[in-house]
Amino acid sequence: MTRPLGRIASHRLVVVAAVVVAALGVLGLLAPVLAPDGPFRTSGERLSPPSWEHLMGTDDLGRDVAVGVAYGARRSLAVALGVVAVAGALAFAVGSVAGSSGGGIDDVLMRVTELVLVLPRFFLAVATAALFGAGFVPLVAVIGLTSWPVPARILRAEILTRRELPYVEAARSMGASRGFILVRHVLPNSLGPFVVSISLLAGTAILIEAGLAFLGLADADQPSWGMMLGDAQPYLRQAPWMVLFPGLAVTLAVLALNLLGDGLVESFDRRSPRSHRR
Repeated sequence: MTRPLGRIASHRLVVVAAVVVAALGVLGLLAPVLAPDGPFRTSGERLSPPSWEHLMGTDDLGRDVAVGVAYGARRSLAVALGVVAVAGALAFAVGSVAGSSGGGIDDVLMRVTELVLVLPRFFLAVATAALFGAGFVPLVAVIGLTSWPVPARILRAEILTRRELPYVEAARSMGASRGFILVRHVLPNSLGPFVVSISLLAGTAILIEAGLAFLGLADADQPSWGMMLGDAQPYLRQAPWMVLFPGLAVTLAVLALNLLGDGLVESFDRRSPRSHRR
């Protein structure tokens, strides 16, 4: 595991992306400390441009845009982590069972996976938000429950490949049990591509959450970058900072998470030329 981490650290863009994600996470965690009055506190300065008092300006109601961006980071990153946790757990369970069992169980699980794959995630999220509300739990549930098939198929393929490798055959010939071989030899060596595929779901989750909030399908009590972008539409020319900073936050978060995923791909893939770069 140290070698992949070392290769990740050797990629400057990946390191920068990790710093950006960490900075957004710290900003979200410290938002209540930095702005104890909350994101909805108004002032008499409506549509005020960026200044020392309001670093990112104020919106049409006099709310500080910087405070909204900080609280929006809490919402977006929490959704991303929740989706990764839900999809990762399901994908690991389905992929490991399908890959290790084979036969009829594998066939049934793969047919279920294909069924979930054809579901349109965004439109299903829109329908769920319209029917059950746009709270944190329904949003994470619908995105997570529709995002696990690809990682599950990747893990299954890795397990099926490694089950036939010489070191597994050697362990089997020495009398090792099927469960021991799976836990000790097969799964640990199959997790690299699986972890990469799971990490790439975080950026997608942020985009879906921002898109729902932009359409007005968000919890009004929870600040969101997408909701800030939606509220800023009528003031695009009059107060462009209302769009600039939340849009920049979404862009940076998604780009940084995808760069981290690319770094993981190159670090775990020994065939990549960049993975051998010193």
